Amino acid sequence: MSPTTNSPLVQERQLDRLQPEPHPTLAPTLSVIVPATDAPQTLSRCEQAIRSALGPDDELIVVTEPPRSSPAAARNEGAASARGEVLVFVDSDVLVHPDALARLRAAFTAGSDLVAVFGSYDDAPTCPGLVSQFRNLLHHHLHQRHPGAASTFWSGLGAVRRHEFLRLGGFDTARYAVPAVEDIELGMRLRMAGGRIELRPDIQGTHLKSWTLSSMMHTDFRRRGVPWALMCLERRSLPQTLNLSWRERMSTLATLLILGGLARRRRELIAPGALALVWLDAPFYALLHRRLGFRRALLSVGLHALHRAMGMAAVPGGLAQFLRRPQSQSVRRWKRSRSPAARSVSPPSADGDCAEASTRRWWEVRTAIAAMISAIASDSPMQV
Repeated sequence: MSPTTNSPLVQERQLDRLQPEPHPTLAPTLSVIVPATDAPQTLSRCEQAIRSALGPDDELIVVTEPPRSSPAAARNEGAASARGEVLVFVDSDVLVHPDALARLRAAFTAGSDLVAVFGSYDDAPTCPGLVSQFRNLLHHHLHQRHPGAASTFWSGLGAVRRHEFLRLGGFDTARYAVPAVEDIELGMRLRMAGGRIELRPDIQGTHLKSWTLSSMMHTDFRRRGVPWALMCLERRSLPQTLNLSWRERMSTLATLLILGGLARRRRELIAPGALALVWLDAPFYALLHRRLGFRRALLSVGLHALHRAMGMAAVPGGLAQFLRRPQSQSVRRWKRSRSPAARSVSPPSADGDCAEASTRRWWEVRTAIAAMISAIASDSPMQV
């Protein structure tokens, strides 16, 4: 990210460097930032929940201008005017629990080296529709199963020390002009800078979002899946927990086996895939059964398969975007790469007399494949 020198975030970051860093052992003040440039109908309920949880020295910043600006830009705008030692980001469709801000404050007070913390949705989403219930419970389940050290960030209900956020330049508004994986990308930069991030499932909020089947598919593929795949290719690494844990990967393979069996009408593929899926995802299906009942939980299995299918389709989508990047960017990525698999591939000559377009293209394909192989074999502890 390279924000302009006259942007509010850069000016505030320059001022912040002149101020002493807050003492890490004292209870920090909080600046709660809510991006609301799309005039959300849930904003008043969100504000009310936050005000009920604020401490006497905390502040609430609701960003409504400029209209229709991206969530990343709105969060950066709020951070530029914030005065709290910790920036708390809350989506406008989230009702924070009464103790959520107190738990965030306690986490930073106890962890002097803690840079960022994020929480989880609760298991009581308000929208009654099946897709909304499934999608919100899936997010809750993933965050509840992976507490502790993280290598990513979530801006739905998450907090970052202000001086670290400003030092790294905040969210990447140039790359993420629409809601995507800007919070994940920020978390990866925080970790690369040596910061410690924690996922605290006890810090919760209720999600008010209403999902439709089309919005779920669009988000899973274009807003989340493709940007995730592209980011993994560029960084030559693949996260190992949350959506990309070994259990999730095996479940995706089982789903692929079932879909392949259905497409080819081969029962011998469907049965083992279904058994593996039930075993691997039993905790999630048990949660769906408790919250939704047997019939709706059974229908949610199909939504789960569709969710995974969108994730699988996003991989070639991200690869296509990676290969469409200018060749000069690909060469620079190769030079910066520390991947042993990528190092084994020599880049084409930059001299146009020696490198034909087809040779350069083949090198890009080999580099991308090497990156994917290296990512799958990586021991990286990053979370997404």
